[in-house]
Amino acid sequence: MNILKRLATIALLLGAGSMVFAQETEKKDVYQITDVVTVKHTPVDNQGSSGTCWCFAGTGLVEAEILRKYGKEFNLSEMFFVRNVWTDKIVKYVKMHGCTSLSQGGEVCDVFYALNKHGMVPETDYTGKVIGETRHMHNEMNEVITNFAKSITKRSNGRLTPNWQNLLPSIFDVYLGEVPETFTVDGKKYTPKTFAEAYPLPWEEYLEIASFTDQPYNKQFMVEIPDNWTWTPAYNVEFDALMQALDYALEHGFAVGWAQDVSDKGFSRQHGLGIVPENIESEKLWKEIVPEKQITAADHQKAFDNWEITDDHSMLIVGIAKDQNGNKYYKIKNSWGEAGPYNGYWYCSDAYVRLHTVFFTLHKDALSKDMKKNLQIK
Repeated sequence: MNILKRLATIALLLGAGSMVFAQETEKKDVYQITDVVTVKHTPVDNQGSSGTCWCFAGTGLVEAEILRKYGKEFNLSEMFFVRNVWTDKIVKYVKMHGCTSLSQGGEVCDVFYALNKHGMVPETDYTGKVIGETRHMHNEMNEVITNFAKSITKRSNGRLTPNWQNLLPSIFDVYLGEVPETFTVDGKKYTPKTFAEAYPLPWEEYLEIASFTDQPYNKQFMVEIPDNWTWTPAYNVEFDALMQALDYALEHGFAVGWAQDVSDKGFSRQHGLGIVPENIESEKLWKEIVPEKQITAADHQKAFDNWEITDDHSMLIVGIAKDQNGNKYYKIKNSWGEAGPYNGYWYCSDAYVRLHTVFFTLHKDALSKDMKKNLQIK
């Protein structure tokens, strides 16, 4: 009888231990983030194994703008934009005798460029997944088209073949599928061009703003990064004004495209956060809310000049948030699927955005009247 009682006691203790363990594993994250402002936008998508973050961020911005301006929610095909941008990029590469960027990278503004030149297509009518993959897989395609472009510039026949461009559509048809001539949306038939014309987003209404100390303020300048293959200029504004412009845009219902860097230790996939700790090696990191650096314009410029920050990733800023201590963050829509603790969203601190921003892409009406006046934008 005593043995049975002992066994029962042990069982109860083990059960209690399990309950304690369960309670411990259910502890809340160190950073308790609360959304303060959220701009209307479309769901998180997944770029898969492709270097097309710029297109997912840009397409997300286009979708958010259509939602804002026309009240229509569409899931647009990123790969339709990708194939057209790749094509135009290769044509420019050849025209420039191979002296321009030739990579799968790009910028958010490329989507508005492609939208206005080539139109748009719903995702359901052009997924870009025709080689038997369930996610985007572009490594082989990128190698094929890159080598193709380089081979053209060698002029092996002593001159360029007059019809070399005729091969490009076939390459993209193999890897991404043929583009439908027409498709139906809400019972109406469209072509890519007429679909875009039904919900116009003129390229000239969208602009880039940045902040660099080596350029004159309130003037346009060329953003000197390889992926800016369209040579799109940006307006240079003072450092604090850049962040004020971001807040103003979000608070007035505008999503903002973001070209930035996610390559340092302060960007945590596990925690879904981007921060700039005073001590990145601190044992307290991710165990408690740690102090962050105060980022100055000089810090930002130095990091950019030293290649410590580059435009290695593009995402969409869709809101403002705060933690339990009142610290400010920006809500970011990423393109890595519904991964991480926030199901595909990231929260980046004010310091992180200040340090890592290359430029923002946004509608001109997202700027305040004073900033428009300073930049001479009507």
